[in-house]
Amino acid sequence: MVAFGKKLKERQIQEWQGYYINYKLMKKRVKQYAQQIQLETLDRRHVLKDFSRMLDNQIEKTVLFLLEQQGLLASRIAKLGEEHEVIQQEPRLNRIAELREAYRAVGQELLKLLFFVEVNAVGLRKILKKFEKRLGYKFTDYYVKTRANHPYSQLQQVFKHVGVGAVVGALSRNLHELQKNEESQGSFLSIYDQPTLPLQDPVIDSIRAAVDRLSNSTNFLNFLGKHALIVDEELTIPVDEHVDDQKYHFMSLFLNLANTFLYMVNTYIIVPTADDYSMSLGAAPTVCGIVIGAMAVAQVFSSVYFSAWSNKSYFRPLVFSSIVLFLGNAMYAMAYDLNSIWVLLFGRLLCGFGSARAVNRRYISDCVPLKIRMQASAGFVSASALGMACGPALAGLLQIDFRIFNITFNQDTLPGWVMTVAWLLYLAWLSIAFKEPSRGIEENQTPHQSNTENSALEKGLRHPLLTSSENKVDENADQDNDDSEEAPKESRQPANSIGAAYRLLTPCVKVQLLIYFMLKYAMEILLSESSVVTTYYFNWTTSTVSVFLACLGLTVLPVNIVVGSYISNMFEDRQILLASEIMVFLGILFSFNVIVPYSEPQYVCSGLLMFVSAEVLEGVNLSLLSRVMSSRLSRGTYNGGLLSTEAGTLARVIADATITLAGYVGVSRLLNITLIPSFFICVVSIFATCYTYNSLY
Repeated sequence: MVAFGKKLKERQIQEWQGYYINYKLMKKRVKQYAQQIQLETLDRRHVLKDFSRMLDNQIEKTVLFLLEQQGLLASRIAKLGEEHEVIQQEPRLNRIAELREAYRAVGQELLKLLFFVEVNAVGLRKILKKFEKRLGYKFTDYYVKTRANHPYSQLQQVFKHVGVGAVVGALSRNLHELQKNEESQGSFLSIYDQPTLPLQDPVIDSIRAAVDRLSNSTNFLNFLGKHALIVDEELTIPVDEHVDDQKYHFMSLFLNLANTFLYMVNTYIIVPTADDYSMSLGAAPTVCGIVIGAMAVAQVFSSVYFSAWSNKSYFRPLVFSSIVLFLGNAMYAMAYDLNSIWVLLFGRLLCGFGSARAVNRRYISDCVPLKIRMQASAGFVSASALGMACGPALAGLLQIDFRIFNITFNQDTLPGWVMTVAWLLYLAWLSIAFKEPSRGIEENQTPHQSNTENSALEKGLRHPLLTSSENKVDENADQDNDDSEEAPKESRQPANSIGAAYRLLTPCVKVQLLIYFMLKYAMEILLSESSVVTTYYFNWTTSTVSVFLACLGLTVLPVNIVVGSYISNMFEDRQILLASEIMVFLGILFSFNVIVPYSEPQYVCSGLLMFVSAEVLEGVNLSLLSRVMSSRLSRGTYNGGLLSTEAGTLARVIADATITLAGYVGVSRLLNITLIPSFFICVVSIFATCYTYNSLY
């Protein structure tokens, strides 16, 4: 394996090598600065001035070449436009086809140019991080702020795409006109006289996707994809899409999403009735914390073995998951007639051991083609949100009571029986329709180099320019004390244990995991104790609690649409992160019972504020986590998805245990006692965010 500098050089387009930023030179200069400052032969101001000037020169070189190439592309389009005018007078199918290919060739050149910008943007971010790491200065904020809108700076030209937009518009218009001419010769209608339909051309689609990433824009699907923390592996030489297509099977993807949905339904369907079920078996109502949390306890362990199992198979883990969940739900339902709280708890533990979310994530990451992976990731999050809403809603509908063959079916047992049947049907569907993907290409095997340069560029440009692509580069690949561009192979391998994964966690990553822990803890407290608290204070029925929890779940997708489509385009992720933490803090603060009597509007409004803010926080938190995490944690068993899952699951376990322990003090004090840890963890996370704020980019 090679270090970042060499990998960056390998991805350069040979004929343009002299116009890329000189990453190797700047890396050596950073090392010299560090040595000179250590020997006290250079002061801080001189370093900042000298390095800023070097960056300015490197960026200006790149931008001037970018503008020159845009001009050449514009000239080629103008010449093709003259040929287009001739064809308009005498349309011939063979000449139309030739001209269309000529326009597409220009599009491929534009893809090369955008690829050029991508490599430079990644190198720029990397060298800024290296400078801060070696010298300990918060340099990025200073450099970006002083250059962002300055009339002499070329920095924004790396991100703006005014010239590119004009080229894309010209290409799209001419290709669309040629397509119309081919379909309806003799028509006098212009493309402007007809309804606007998107041009279905792969080159144009690739360019538009690259332009969107170049402007660092985001949308709903991207936001949800980050929310799922399904990250690609480290930056590699792009290969043809057919490699992914060989693995991809739509029904198998759909079955993974169905597994995600059913598991989330299974998790939350018992929440409205868990306290009643516990009381019917002779336990205190607050034992519902243990009943709900038992599933999370088992998930701490199941996430690890399912993650490891997915290295070898996807079908067998899903079959095992379905069988275990079938048995777990059956035991949960039968505990009523057996009058055993232990059978109830063991059933929930079995359900937790069937959590295959690690397999679902891994399948999307490994087996879904890159062109639809973001949509699949969004589907994963949407399935989770829908399951979270449907679980309590379904529980609210199961308000019946009857017996068949001495087996009781009531509001306590029906959630278990419904999920037992659901998992049995899912298992049958899985056995018939799932297709195990091919594993012919091993992780470390070099793909066959038969793809053309153009298709490679098209595939390479599907990665985000300033986020995902750079994230895939190993943070530890180019060691600071290594003058060579070669890096030890072991420094590039995925973590092979929890300890190795922990050693890869930087302060920024640890803070993001703390935030994830905090928001999951706060959400679990709100959801798990809702039935007990609302019954004590407001005498809510099971149906009312179900409606409340379902309404909370239904806010997930609308909130993500607003944040992903609008707010994230107006503010930086770190700004949204800090603001969301503060709103979660306010939601927790307003939830305390300090005003007598405790009112329903106070509880509903504070709970809604906390839950919605936590949902916003989760998406932004996971987006930043994927950005600051080492690429060694993007693959293997102990990956970033597993670490975040473990942090969230551990938070749920502790939250549910807190509810049960607080119940011994009395239901009257349950609310305030369980909110105190949420309050302090939230305060700590806000201070930790402020401490690492300048590193979150």
